[in-house]
Amino acid sequence: MLTVALPKGRLMDKALELFDRAKIIETTNYGESRKLIIEDNKADLRYILAKPTDVPTYVEYGVADIGIVGKDVLKENKRAVYELLDLGIGKCQMIVAVKSGSGFNKVQELGFSAKVASKYPNCTTEYFRSHGIQAEIIKLNGSIELAPIVGLADAIVDITETGRTIAENGLEIIAEVFPISARLIANQVSYKIHYHSLREMVKALEEVI
Repeated sequence: MLTVALPKGRLMDKALELFDRAKIIETTNYGESRKLIIEDNKADLRYILAKPTDVPTYVEYGVADIGIVGKDVLKENKRAVYELLDLGIGKCQMIVAVKSGSGFNKVQELGFSAKVASKYPNCTTEYFRSHGIQAEIIKLNGSIELAPIVGLADAIVDITETGRTIAENGLEIIAEVFPISARLIANQVSYKIHYHSLREMVKALEEVI
């Protein structure tokens, strides 16, 4: 029985629908359960329902053989896992945004004294360094859009699907950091042990993506 770490929320629902279309499972109503571990004996799968940011940790340490996680979490945490497949779901963008009317039209204009707020300090640091900017990164856990409005930061790095929330809060996007979608990942040892089963799963998923 393979153990799968699933992220709670909308991404889990989309992933299970994809598994259903690929005929890997026969039901998608696991999200209705309050249990944190669910066994699907017909599919020979065990599910761990986890916080999205914890999925790569469960996979890296072998508690789960495979997992589903956003590319943003993978890049931010840099866990030692194999990335098997882009599932093409949960698509969005990591972006840089500033307060409308701030006068900043591109990242290079922020300069070396810039303060940037984000839930993703590692991705943010890496991105700004790639542009030759040693920005001060301010780690926040929620309502990132507030930072430029109240004067805490000059810019934010955050995730957006449509850009609507950014605009509604008086901000404008000046750069895209990288595109995001859900990935199927595997524990490095499990991938070798269950190689044939996992390759069959990947093939089945590829056919419906």
